[in-house]
Amino acid sequence: MPAQHGSALAKRPYDLRHAAVSTWLSSGVETRLVAKRADHSVAVLFRVYAKFLTDGDEAANAKISARLNRQG
Repeated sequence: MPAQHGSALAKRPYDLRHAAVSTWLSSGVETRLVAKRADHSVAVLFRVYAKFLTDGDEAANAKISARLNRQG
């Protein structure tokens, strides 16, 4: 469609991919799954997107606590 070809989104389609991967990571999706969906190795994912893996301490601590407190 001509209107879409002239839009800002079509100028750099990679930006859409980057936004998707960044959103998945910052949403807490498991890194191996994000790497698989993005067709990256985990090493590439960490190298390119490591800045989006911050601020996860509270969620990580909650997961660890829940696991340690689980009965049985």
